[in-house]
Amino acid sequence: MDEDGKNIALQGKLWMSIGGENLGGTNRVELLARIGQLGSITQAAKAAGLSYKAAWDAIDTMNNLAGEPLVERLTGGKGGGGTRLTPRGRQLVANFQMIEQVHNDFIERLNRQAGSLADDLALLGRFKMKTSARNQFFGTVSRVRQGAVNDEIELETPGGQAIVAIVTRESAENLGLAVGRQAFALVKASSVIVMTDGEGARLSTRNQLRGRVARLMRGAVNSEVVIELPAGGSVAATITNESLDVLGLAEGVEATALFKASSVILGVPA
Repeated sequence: MDEDGKNIALQGKLWMSIGGENLGGTNRVELLARIGQLGSITQAAKAAGLSYKAAWDAIDTMNNLAGEPLVERLTGGKGGGGTRLTPRGRQLVANFQMIEQVHNDFIERLNRQAGSLADDLALLGRFKMKTSARNQFFGTVSRVRQGAVNDEIELETPGGQAIVAIVTRESAENLGLAVGRQAFALVKASSVIVMTDGEGARLSTRNQLRGRVARLMRGAVNSEVVIELPAGGSVAATITNESLDVLGLAEGVEATALFKASSVILGVPA
């Protein structure tokens, strides 16, 4: 299903070509098959939903592209003549029907995986998003608390983390933020505070993501600290080198990333 809960169905059409020119697809091969069954171009055209002229135009085109007749006229006889497939025409119909069955089986297998394909396509679409925010979280709105001016939005990520954001009522309405809506949260690394040894501390900061320091990149004045979260994902913070030393941060050290709900920017997939 897509983000709106609608089932996704994959479809495909099979065509044969010679030298870059379309020899025929399902409709043309159906016409040939009807000729083989009915022995009459008039009846075959009617059964295939074509006019008599359109049927002959298609046959002429296929004959020319194949380099040999696929259909031939019969003259005289008790029935006054008719139309039939040549051996090459019968072979073409049989081979196309065999290939078409393989093609249909392939499409059916893809449809069984349509849900995961839709998820991957959505993920690839998110990869194209360009933003200066270092931290990007994607998830589903799990709670909306409306206020007089601002709304509090809670976003549940696939890793189980809850990200809380404060946005204006107008922004929430424009983005269509409601429970079940997919959205992403952006947080600048400079808005993230790093805390250690905070067991039992009571803080007003709504977002508190605990994990372990995975990487440290020290610069001339500031350092980037990447905290790996237990359920997957990570959060990056930019802090001063002095803070880095005072906190005793090193790879493997337990730390908590803190950021205010007002520091979170919300967006929705286009």
